[in-house]
Amino acid sequence: MESESESGAAADTPPLETLSFHGDEEIIEVVELDPGPPDPADDLAQEMEDVDFEEEEEEEEGNDEGWVLEPQEGVVGSMEGPDDSEVTFALHSASVFCVSLDPKTNTLAVTGGEDDKAFVWRLGDGELLFECAGHKDSVTCAGFSHDSTLVATGDMSGLLKVWQVDTKEEVWSFEAGDLEWMEWHPRAPVLLAGTADGNTWMWKVPNGDCKTFQGPNCPATCGRVLPDGKRAVVGYEDGTIRIWDLKQGNPIHVLKGTEGHQGPLTCVATNQDGSLILTGSVDCQAKLVSATTGKVVGVFRPETVASQPSLGEGEESESNSVESLGFCSVMPLAAVGYLDGTLAIYDLSTQTLRHQCQHQSGIVQLLWETGTAVVYTCSLDGVVRLWDARTGRLLTDYRGHTAEILDFALSKDASLVVTTSGDHKAKVFCVQRPDR
Repeated sequence: MESESESGAAADTPPLETLSFHGDEEIIEVVELDPGPPDPADDLAQEMEDVDFEEEEEEEEGNDEGWVLEPQEGVVGSMEGPDDSEVTFALHSASVFCVSLDPKTNTLAVTGGEDDKAFVWRLGDGELLFECAGHKDSVTCAGFSHDSTLVATGDMSGLLKVWQVDTKEEVWSFEAGDLEWMEWHPRAPVLLAGTADGNTWMWKVPNGDCKTFQGPNCPATCGRVLPDGKRAVVGYEDGTIRIWDLKQGNPIHVLKGTEGHQGPLTCVATNQDGSLILTGSVDCQAKLVSATTGKVVGVFRPETVASQPSLGEGEESESNSVESLGFCSVMPLAAVGYLDGTLAIYDLSTQTLRHQCQHQSGIVQLLWETGTAVVYTCSLDGVVRLWDARTGRLLTDYRGHTAEILDFALSKDASLVVTTSGDHKAKVFCVQRPDR
């Protein structure tokens, strides 16, 4: 089915500062979403180009109960072996599901776990800064705001909490439906989340002004705010994809039927300028979509599953699915990670498979290093691997977990990788590459 266009070109949408949020009984006009001084420019992205991302010096602190300097002894698990990590954060008492780094300084991490706990801690020595207390279900989402002043945590039941980092105080909370994903707006103190009832929520924090974007009657399984800050792409369990106008509250494009996926979406990514969107699904396909037209401009499927019969609507592949994907920032390449352990590097200009890199176990997530053609993967065997996407060659790997890695994050300068695992630990690895 052709994509449906319900509004004009995204470039004509008003700037995000004029977003309207629904309050309890009236429409509240939000005059300014960014806490900085007013800027007369219309383009929100242009307004934020000069944000100062100064590196802050790390303070030297003594040991605390929540961290262990390597080597660590006495770890029991099925993946015994060398530990390449520099710091281990050990305050969680169950699987650690998520990790995020503060974007301004990259000196703080927030982790959430199956123990219903979330912690903010320092990467340099693993010292606990504060606990994000009050969750009563597994914390599956956590992240810092664009300016690192706020940190949000969300649990499976849909309880979201936001904390002021410098004061360590809770400043906002909300109970939505069962939580599928959560993400901060890239330019403003605005939090978005998708829930199992199909809704996508958007709140201005901390005052809580709210908008909802109603999807189909099925979970909103993944979502991403586009770099312009005016649109968001959301994937759903029924295989449909919607590109939302965040101000107007309506879908600019809807992809369904043959344009959408034949199974639940698992992940979504955008390129640097927001012109292209890549979506992944349990149907083993990755679809390249024009953010401007809403048209599918490419479909990628790994050769290892090319011979599988097509899935019917709503059916899932038992053996494989797309788990993670992303765009290279310096070459026209995209990476797709599959549950069967395949890392596929696709050439976007020719829409062909360039390299296929095989892991011994399923890929959980992948991340591209900014400014290079190096892609990082973490997998169910507990190992982080670095790949040269130009050659398909494995550059190096980092070990230390005794169970599967469930999430990981990469510092801006690609000097640190922070991982979380089913072994109840989070680890910090220093990336050393002779080619840099």
